[in-house]
Amino acid sequence: MTLHLSTAYLLVSHGSRDPRPEVAVKKLARLLADRLAVARQPTALSAQRHSHWNRIPGGSLGDREGKGEDSASPLVGTAQLELHPLPLHQQILEFSDRAASLGCERICILPLFLLPGVHVMEDIPEEVQTARQLLGESRILDVRPHLGRETLGLTRLVASQIQGLQAKDPRDRPWILVSHGSRREGANTTVEEMAQRLDAVTAYWSRSPSLEERVEQLRAAGDRQIGIVPYFLFTGGITDAIGESVRQLSQQQPPLEFQLAEPLGPSDELADLILHLTQK
Repeated sequence: MTLHLSTAYLLVSHGSRDPRPEVAVKKLARLLADRLAVARQPTALSAQRHSHWNRIPGGSLGDREGKGEDSASPLVGTAQLELHPLPLHQQILEFSDRAASLGCERICILPLFLLPGVHVMEDIPEEVQTARQLLGESRILDVRPHLGRETLGLTRLVASQIQGLQAKDPRDRPWILVSHGSRREGANTTVEEMAQRLDAVTAYWSRSPSLEERVEQLRAAGDRQIGIVPYFLFTGGITDAIGESVRQLSQQQPPLEFQLAEPLGPSDELADLILHLTQK
């Protein structure tokens, strides 16, 4: 997919009652907007590849809230599948109207989901189809692959988290990759493959084996030091609950010692993976 000036970009996340994920998604939108702006300038893109971006330019806000509209900058917005006052198709309609006012004819929809579960395979396509029917042929809605398709890049991000913890405490330990999980057949395959690449075992929040079950298996095998990596995009209610479970598990007998990583979080590297999805 070629980057066109007439394209606007909409990041679709799950949605949460916790405000932290929304804040993180908006930061990710800003990072993506910066990368899209650079990607439209070949000479600047070449320079970027030889440098490290560790900042968010204060004058560029991906969704442009409170900054005024700048037609030279790509429009990047955010929407939520659930827990939003409006259904997703209505959010798409409102964003497309805003994009059209800036001359954007195409909406690139980017699902920020790690697994091809029901939300990705059924819910989002249904909402997009409803939006298409209401829009007619006036706009193009282009749904890109979900973020979890960037398996190798995501694996590198998780591996970097593990390496960071190992640098602080290099003692050998087994690692558990904790994902939300999906009951949809085949949806957890990418998590299992990632765990194999990381020499880790999997656990799931919504299905078996649970984190508690995996920890018990490792305890029974004689392990007393265990590493845990939450395979989630952002900090929120579930990652808080994982942290509380780890705290409770550490108090059981015989005592266990845990290293707990943070979720992926909005980062330059994650924005780069999303940028890659816009070009597929």
